Amino acid sequence: MNALIKAFYHESTSTISYVVYDRQGGHAAIIDSVLDFAENSGKLWTAFADEQIAFVRDNDLTVDWILETHAHADHLSAAYYLRRQLNSKIGVGEGITKVQKTFKLIFNVDDAELAANGDVFDHLFQDNESFQIGALQGQVLMTPGHTNDSVTYLIEGNAFVGDTLFMPDSGTARCDFPGGDAGVLYDSVNRLHQLPPETRLWMCHDYQPGGRELAYETTVAESFRTNIHIHDGTEKAAFIAVRENRDKTLDVPRLLYPSVQVNIRGGQMPAAESNEQAYIKIPLSVSTSLK
Repeated sequence: MNALIKAFYHESTSTISYVVYDRQGGHAAIIDSVLDFAENSGKLWTAFADEQIAFVRDNDLTVDWILETHAHADHLSAAYYLRRQLNSKIGVGEGITKVQKTFKLIFNVDDAELAANGDVFDHLFQDNESFQIGALQGQVLMTPGHTNDSVTYLIEGNAFVGDTLFMPDSGTARCDFPGGDAGVLYDSVNRLHQLPPETRLWMCHDYQPGGRELAYETTVAESFRTNIHIHDGTEKAAFIAVRENRDKTLDVPRLLYPSVQVNIRGGQMPAAESNEQAYIKIPLSVSTSLK
């Protein structure tokens, strides 16, 4: 069965989120949702997610799944909000527990607030696990390397790759976050490039290099032929060198700290403190002269 796909572009984070559904009046999944967030003020709102809810209701859809390809470091997930609005289940790869354990230490989160066992999500997918979206058949492919928990959702010839791949002129995701590994990413991209060549690859981000128009869909054949970081004939050692050298030049993502703190909680905010106010932490790197 052919999947119907509606893409939504979140301009401020260059994120593409998808509603995938079997038919009007049928069943759907929302992939890689986004909360609106102003980092200068801490203001959070739901305009983008509400656009997706409006689409769901206009098409009389039942949303079975809110799917996360990984715990994103560049936008805050709207998964928890959407789950409450749509009575859906949040799914993520089982590697999320590794990410939770890593960032619990970085942000000094205690066990009472976050157990790091994935229980803030409704389902932890295993490699090659199958799932249904109404009449649509889905399969989960573990594609780590960018993060420990990165997965690809393969739905009726469509692969939603998260940050594992970008459009061919943008290459691949960085691997310098905790748990990232360029060699592992090479293997994951090769796994995707071994899918049938006509498989459609749907990106989670597009940064429009050179000012080109927004693009977020390609094919396995095109990516395998022209991806600037890893294509037909690219050796593993060469890819690792290119990826690691490029990562050394990259700044910390603008929304890294707020995003990860929310996303490892399945889109929920950190627990409010004694004044009933929730806060985002930023670990400080203090020079010797200031100590």
